[in-house]
Amino acid sequence: MSGCQFVGQNRTYFRLSSMNDDLSRRRIRILGVAIDDVTEAEALERIAGFIASGASHHVVTINPEFVMEARHNSAFRQVLAGAELATPDGFGLLLVARGRGTPFRGRVTGVALAEQIAALAAQHGWSLFLLGAAPGVAERAAAALQRAHPTLRIAGCYAGSPRPTDDSAIHQRIAQAHPDVLLVAYGHPAQELWIARNQPRLRVPLAIGVGGVFDYLAGVVPRAPAWMRKAGLEWLYRLIKQPWRWRRILVAVPLFLWAALREPRRDIQR
Repeated sequence: MSGCQFVGQNRTYFRLSSMNDDLSRRRIRILGVAIDDVTEAEALERIAGFIASGASHHVVTINPEFVMEARHNSAFRQVLAGAELATPDGFGLLLVARGRGTPFRGRVTGVALAEQIAALAAQHGWSLFLLGAAPGVAERAAAALQRAHPTLRIAGCYAGSPRPTDDSAIHQRIAQAHPDVLLVAYGHPAQELWIARNQPRLRVPLAIGVGGVFDYLAGVVPRAPAWMRKAGLEWLYRLIKQPWRWRRILVAVPLFLWAALREPRRDIQR
């Protein structure tokens, strides 16, 4: 597999600190979806604990489109509720929470998590399996991660598909690779539903849906400049670069803001 170096089945787990056991789960609920109020550092700390435990865990990175999908997709809503960690990805979530007087302390995006997980994996010997995106993209993304982190172990790469008929073939590849981290790039809600359906059998310590992250890492889709990301203007950059997404960007997000800002304020859940 181009760009992917297969590694064996030996695992070494590390606990960065005992803080994982003590972190309280402070959550903010928006339109029925509970999102963890975590900083990027805290999210990574919890993720390190998940991998150290060896048990299966599911992490989701929630944006406004997730919330709107969950309103009419009960299966997706249940998967989000059952995830061990749900981070605030979309800038719109931060605006709504701030407007209600219960602001998130930070934004934790799928791109940032994928990059930071790769850095920690290179440092601690965890292995990654990249699943999804168009054929060849996962391999290019893996190569980019290995250039950034030469000691990173890539257990495997495979495009596959989220169709249940393809589950068996994917299971065989992942079982043989025995990764510590599974990054799934099928887009929402398919990637989250795929993980929920397959994680009990695969039992990978950490599975996370990463949407278009492989495309960014592989250079297939350019990433917004840092100043635009900081200002929450990625949507404008995507609209300029991918004008065919106008309906998704100019309809879904305003509908979310309208619905969320009209919703009665909910107390922070602990």
